[in-house]
Amino acid sequence: MAIYRLFESPIFPDPEEAEPDGLLAVGGDLSVPRLLAAYANGIFPWYAEDSPILWWSTDPRLVLIPDHLHVSKSLRRVVNSGRFSVTFDQDFHGVIRSCACTPRPDQDGTWIVPEMMDAYIRLHAAGFAHSVESWRDGRLVGGLYGVSLGRAFFGESMFFCEPDASKVAFVHLVRRLQGFGFALIDCQQTTKHLLRFGAQEMNRPRFLELLRDAAQAAEPPGCWNCV
Repeated sequence: MAIYRLFESPIFPDPEEAEPDGLLAVGGDLSVPRLLAAYANGIFPWYAEDSPILWWSTDPRLVLIPDHLHVSKSLRRVVNSGRFSVTFDQDFHGVIRSCACTPRPDQDGTWIVPEMMDAYIRLHAAGFAHSVESWRDGRLVGGLYGVSLGRAFFGESMFFCEPDASKVAFVHLVRRLQGFGFALIDCQQTTKHLLRFGAQEMNRPRFLELLRDAAQAAEPPGCWNCV
């Protein structure tokens, strides 16, 4: 299969044309219209600082149906203990910076390059990107961010400085999305951590079928911290 070259128009090829590893296209930009067009078609950007913009549609795709959330007894105790206070859209900039800077044992460097960070801050300003923050003693100790489109949420990255801080943020996110009537959370990559929460792998056709319906649904409130 050929890897497509993107130009000025925010148009993408059919996701089914992706390479076996999920790579679909190269180039283009990270404008709000292009990013929204990508997510609506199950496509996301992921690349290193010394690389052109790469666009992916992986198969299978890890998806969590919000109503299928599984929370272990031990984590439920942490959530209910009040150890962390949790907010929405309180510090998007702090969350994305922490996601970019927090070392990860399985990664060399970060894919959240400055250009990517600026792009998601613009998405946040436009009401499409949201953050969840875990606080302890007034300090940001964990959180996550992602993109909301219709009634679909696309998880991008999470971080923690204290054990369970990001897990608690994730549980609060899923419960909030349940209340909003969201149909799916796109987790992108399969991890044991997300599988334990009840996420499941789907083939691309099934994922895109669910996504089409969810992305066309009415948007929830733009200001999530006002809910």
